Amino acid sequence: MKPTVATFVFLALVLLSSSLLQTTIAAGSSFCDSKCAVRCSKAGRQDRCLKYCGICCKDCHCVPSGTYGNKDECPCYRDKKNSKGRPKCP
Repeated sequence: MKPTVATFVFLALVLLSSSLLQTTIAAGSSFCDSKCAVRCSKAGRQDRCLKYCGICCKDCHCVPSGTYGNKDECPCYRDKKNSKGRPKCP
């Protein structure tokens, strides 16, 4: 009987931690969405800016302030390069 209770408790903890992880990921996504919306507000190609800003934000967990420059605030964001060696993050 005791192994059954222990198994039940273990499964309950796994399910609980899984749901908390999804909530954290969703919250991180809204963080990136709001920061990238500000960063890309004056971009000529908003769709492209939002796409690459979102990718960089998810990898680096930060977005520089303002609509241009200030990349020293986030070294990971600043140092990401595309396949041609040019800056990846807007």
